[in-house]
Amino acid sequence: MTSLRNMTSGPPGRLILSFALPLMLGNLFQQFYTIADAAIVGQVLGVSGIAAVGAAEWIIWMMQGMIQGFTQGFGIRMSQDFGAGQYRSLRHVIVNSAFLSAVSALVLLTGGQIFAAWMLEILHTPQTVWADTMLYMRTMFWGIPVVMAYNLFASVLRSLGDGKTPLYAMICASFINIGLDLFFVPVLGLGVFGAAAATVLAQLCSSLFCLVKIIQIDILKFQRADLEIDTELHIHLMKLGTPMAFQNFVISVGGMIVQSVVNGFGVAFIAGFTATNKLYGMLEVAATSYGFSMTTYTGQNLGAGKISRIRKGYREALVIAVITSVVIAAVMIFAGKWILLCFINGDAKTTADTLAIAYRYLFLMSVCLPVLYYLHVTRSCIQGLGNTVLPMVSGCAEFGMRTAAALLLPMALGQDGIFYAEIAAWAGADLVLFFSFVYSIRKISAIEKEKEDV
Repeated sequence: MTSLRNMTSGPPGRLILSFALPLMLGNLFQQFYTIADAAIVGQVLGVSGIAAVGAAEWIIWMMQGMIQGFTQGFGIRMSQDFGAGQYRSLRHVIVNSAFLSAVSALVLLTGGQIFAAWMLEILHTPQTVWADTMLYMRTMFWGIPVVMAYNLFASVLRSLGDGKTPLYAMICASFINIGLDLFFVPVLGLGVFGAAAATVLAQLCSSLFCLVKIIQIDILKFQRADLEIDTELHIHLMKLGTPMAFQNFVISVGGMIVQSVVNGFGVAFIAGFTATNKLYGMLEVAATSYGFSMTTYTGQNLGAGKISRIRKGYREALVIAVITSVVIAAVMIFAGKWILLCFINGDAKTTADTLAIAYRYLFLMSVCLPVLYYLHVTRSCIQGLGNTVLPMVSGCAEFGMRTAAALLLPMALGQDGIFYAEIAAWAGADLVLFFSFVYSIRKISAIEKEKEDV
C-alpha cells in the first residue's frame, strides 16, 4: 500500500529531510541512466562515442526539462488540494493534468523529430560524431511520452507526500537500464542506439511501476464526475506549468549555446566537458531532491494556511542544503579524477588531456556548489507558493548570464573560460530569487492577514 505524508504538522526540517532522502536516492538511481550510458559508451566506443552522446545532451535536457516543468507545475495544485483535504478536486486536477501531459508529449515528440537536424546544425556538431549524435537523439525523442508519463505519475505521488514509490521505481529501472546497456552495446553492438533504447525501456518500467501504485491509493478512486475535461482548469494548470516549462526551456537554450561553443573546441574537449556534465547530475541530485521536497512542503502548508511554518521550513531547508553541498563538494574534489576515469578511455595522451579538462571543470563547480543549492531550495519554495512566474524570471537571468559568459569569457580566458558560464548562471538566478522570495512570502502573508481580518 502506498504511504501518503501530510507535511502540515511536525518538525519542518526533519520532515523536509526525511521526504527528500527517498527522492535523493531515486534521483541518484535516475542519474545512473545517463551515467551508465556514458560509462558503457565511453569504454566500448571510446572518446568519439561519449562525444556523440554529449553533443546532444542539452537538447535532450531541454525536452526533459520542459516535461518536468509542466508536471511539477501541475503538482503544485495537487499538493495544495491534498493539504486542504479537497480530494475530489485533487482527482479532477490529476485527470486534467494527464490530458494536458498527453497533448504536451505529442507536441514535443513531433517538434523534436522535425527539428532534430536543425538543432544539431545550430550546435555546430562535428561531422565526425554527427550520425551517432542524430541516432542517439532521435531514439531518446521517441521516449518522450514515456518520460512524460513517469514525471506525471511521480509528481502525483510526491504531491501526496509519497517519495518512496518513485525511489523504488528508479531503483528497478536503473538496474534494468544498466542490464540492457550491457546487452545492447557490448554484446549486440548497437552502439549509441542501444544506450538510448535501454534508457527508454527502463523509463517505461518506472512509469508503469508508479501507475500501479497510484491505482492502489484510496483517495484516488476516480468517479465519472472526476473524468470531466475542464477548460478553465486547463488554463489554471497551464499558468502553473508553462512558466516552469519555459524556465527550463530558456535554461537549456543557454546550455545549448554553451554546447555550441564547446563543440568548436574539438572532440577531446567535448568528451572532457561531457564527462563532467554526467557528474553534474550527481552534484545536483540532493539539491533537486530538496527542491521537490520544498515544493510539496510549501504547497501543502499553503493549502492549510500555515505561512509562518513555510518560513521556518525554508530556513531549515537552506541549512541542510548548504551542509550537504559542502560534503558533496569535498568528495568530488578529492575523488573526482578517479570517478571521471569511468567515462574516459583511449590512448594515454588522449585520456590524460581529456581528464585534465574534465577535472578543471569539476573542481570549479564543486567549489561553487552552495550557490546551486541555494538556487534549488529558494526557487522550489517560491513555486510551492503558487508563483511560477518569478522563478521563470530567474531562469531568464540564468540564461542571460550563462550566454554572456559562454560567448565572452573564452575570448578573455581561453577554452577554460567556458567553465565559468555555469557558475555565472547560478549566481544570476540566485540574485533574482533572493528578492523574489521576499516579495512572494510578503504577498502571501498579506493575503492571509486580510482573510483573518474578514
